[in-house]
Amino acid sequence: MGAGREGGKIMNRRDFLRLMAGSVAGMALPLGAFELSLAADGRKPNVIVIYTDDQGAVDAGCYGTSDIKTPSIDALAESGVRFTQFYSGAPVCSPSRATLMTGKYPLRAGLAGNVPHVEDAEGLPSDQVTIAEMMKRAGYATAHIGKWHLGSRAETSPSGQGFDYTFGHLGGCIDNYSHFFYWEGPNRHDLWRNGKEVYYPGRFFGDLMVEEAGAFLEANRDKPFFLYFAVNMPHYPYQGDEKWLQEYSGIEPPRNFYNAFVSTMDERIGRLMSKVDELGLRGNTIVIFQSDQGHSTEARAFYGGGSAGLYRGAKGSLFEGGIRVPAIISWPDRLPQGAVRNQMVHSADWMPTIAELCGADIIDPDIDGKSILPIIENDAAESPHEILFWSYNNSWAVRKGNWKLLGNPEDTSNKGPLTSDDRLFLVNLSDDVSEMTNIASQNKKIVSHLKKEYERWARKVDPGTFYLQHIK
Repeated sequence: MGAGREGGKIMNRRDFLRLMAGSVAGMALPLGAFELSLAADGRKPNVIVIYTDDQGAVDAGCYGTSDIKTPSIDALAESGVRFTQFYSGAPVCSPSRATLMTGKYPLRAGLAGNVPHVEDAEGLPSDQVTIAEMMKRAGYATAHIGKWHLGSRAETSPSGQGFDYTFGHLGGCIDNYSHFFYWEGPNRHDLWRNGKEVYYPGRFFGDLMVEEAGAFLEANRDKPFFLYFAVNMPHYPYQGDEKWLQEYSGIEPPRNFYNAFVSTMDERIGRLMSKVDELGLRGNTIVIFQSDQGHSTEARAFYGGGSAGLYRGAKGSLFEGGIRVPAIISWPDRLPQGAVRNQMVHSADWMPTIAELCGADIIDPDIDGKSILPIIENDAAESPHEILFWSYNNSWAVRKGNWKLLGNPEDTSNKGPLTSDDRLFLVNLSDDVSEMTNIASQNKKIVSHLKKEYERWARKVDPGTFYLQHIK
């Protein structure tokens, strides 16, 4: 759908979509959806999305780690549905968040890589319709608390992308006490509330997040709200609480520093959930938990600390350790509890799933996500995706069934060598979830088929795309 006209004037695509959404906002929902989306008192459910940063694929107790205490994350799994084959939209921060916000693959959302760490960064194109705008249209109060990393211009900041209230940093990472950008010079302060720079020197950012989120919950306890709680942990710099540093002092570095930061993060998640309980909102609040991508092996993360368990890869890699992430949905009053789902699902699926649970209209229906409510409710339901695609830097990947083909793969976990013979790397995940053995030479027809599938998709979503140069 292109532009429309209002009063003889040409409207841009975003305004046109908003107008169209407004024209149907009063239409009745199907009976089933209406019954599902309303609580006993007639209220729509609240939604909290907890989005962690650089958390390893297995780095929570409920995902198998035995050396990190994560009781708050584990409690969400116990009260909800935990996914074992949940995929991020990308192996790095900005495009992963673009997928969450738009329900689209990063290429289709217009953000294939990280937003530059500069002032006035453009970021997620302003004509993309976000989940916050969808929820706002449905009558929800909306808030972003934490990390953004999707643009710092007025139109690409949280306030310009559908959030009524926003508090946090616009760039990719900050020191948690000075709130200065933590990367390269020149150093600059990066802490904002509703577009205005604010200063809390010496205050731990995670504590500030919980305070700001709590105030938003109190102010909106009597109406439906959508809270995007974008935790900047355990992204470097590792700055765990002293008690957790003492707790893990017997573990070799850098795992000890990472573990302390994960438990520090988990404790803040627990405080947020305690606030929800204190306000009597838990029964009518959907809580979604996800890591944005795999753990970091960058120098600022001491070249590691996190774990992907059996999976190969880490942040920046399209091997499983870079894109298969922890993910949970919890709504004890309505959804299964203590359940595990093994179907292949994707972070683009949150937008349509939330829409279905909350009775919200999807403003721009041209998305890649599919509602996973059938899977959430029934462990026998099939994945809504026959095939999934990824592209990042020179690498690309396609998964169809249990077959996965990677082009020009990078192994940021350094679990094994890659040679020129591995330019096309094929695995069957049912036989080799660790992706350590390339079976492309024994399965040339499958390689050819999956390569053509990726090429067809890339040409469709972004004709002339840079990524097509790397599939030859």
